[in-house]
Amino acid sequence: METTQQHPTEAAGKKSGNRRFALVFIVLILTGGTYGIIKYLHAQHHEETDDAQVVSVISPVIPRISGYIREVRVKDNEQVHAGDTLVVLDNRDFQIKLAQAEAMLESAKSNVIAAGAGVAVAQANISTSEVNIGTVEAQIESAKIDLWRAEKDFERYANLIADHSITQQQYEQALATRQLAEKRLDILESQRQSAARQVDAVSRQKSVSSSQTQVANALIRQREAEVDAARLTLSYTVITAAVDGQVGKVNLQPGQFLATGQSLFHIVPATDKWVVANFKETQLTHMHVGQKVAIQVDAYPDTTLQGTIASFSPATGAVQSLLPPDNASGNFVKVVQRLPVRIDFDREPGNANFIEKIRTGMNVLVDVYLN
Repeated sequence: METTQQHPTEAAGKKSGNRRFALVFIVLILTGGTYGIIKYLHAQHHEETDDAQVVSVISPVIPRISGYIREVRVKDNEQVHAGDTLVVLDNRDFQIKLAQAEAMLESAKSNVIAAGAGVAVAQANISTSEVNIGTVEAQIESAKIDLWRAEKDFERYANLIADHSITQQQYEQALATRQLAEKRLDILESQRQSAARQVDAVSRQKSVSSSQTQVANALIRQREAEVDAARLTLSYTVITAAVDGQVGKVNLQPGQFLATGQSLFHIVPATDKWVVANFKETQLTHMHVGQKVAIQVDAYPDTTLQGTIASFSPATGAVQSLLPPDNASGNFVKVVQRLPVRIDFDREPGNANFIEKIRTGMNVLVDVYLN
């Protein structure tokens, strides 16, 4: 029976390999332990999540009126400023409506002038009638005096005729004078009543003219409102930017029909951005508003921005979803919920230019410094 003897060189190599393996194993254990300790110590003072995105106010461009596009003055991804003209609609129909409203306003103004002239004429007629009434009343007073004198003369002549002191002709003349005085007084009384009725009629006419003036003035205000509305509608044919920013995709062509309220495209502000991070509910224990946050954008991993927790959402993301879960069905499975947290970028010198490079919707990693 043969015995196999191991060569000394081979035995030394196996021992050296075992030592290297043991050394590597020890290094791995030390490295893992060190990393675990570092992560543990880091977790005591930090909360992290990569479920976070850059958010901004996206301003939609929406027409206020329906119409056909005459001109499109922006292109995809173009920078615009508030007040810049984006789209121009065909305004010919609205110009005609404005001209019609202005013509109706002028007609209403002419009605006011006519009604005012009627009031002036009525007032003049009232003044003339009042003067006539005054004249007639003066004549009535004179006629009353004449009648009183004629009656006294007739009474004397009546006594004298009984004594045959005067002739019959003189008596009849006194009688005729008294009758004429009575007749004249009756005529003047009739004239005064007629003048009074005329004043009443003219006063009613003035009242009617005044009412017509009020109606005409109200109509003017209505026509002015219609002109303002037509002018405002005409201004809506020029669609302008509401904010400074960059437009998205512009899929519009001249001649295309736009409906009122139709979303055309969006304008994304250049600098008004923040981060919405969805933290697990178990991470919120020591988090509060005002804590500092380190923000690292996935697109720019070598740059870290500073931010501050601005607010916490009043409800979890699941509750605010389109179809929130209903745990009353009996098939309840406890799932850790996430709460949206708003983080504002700190306005430090030099950050503004970098924030402009960041695009809305980009993924970021946030690290909250607990204190």
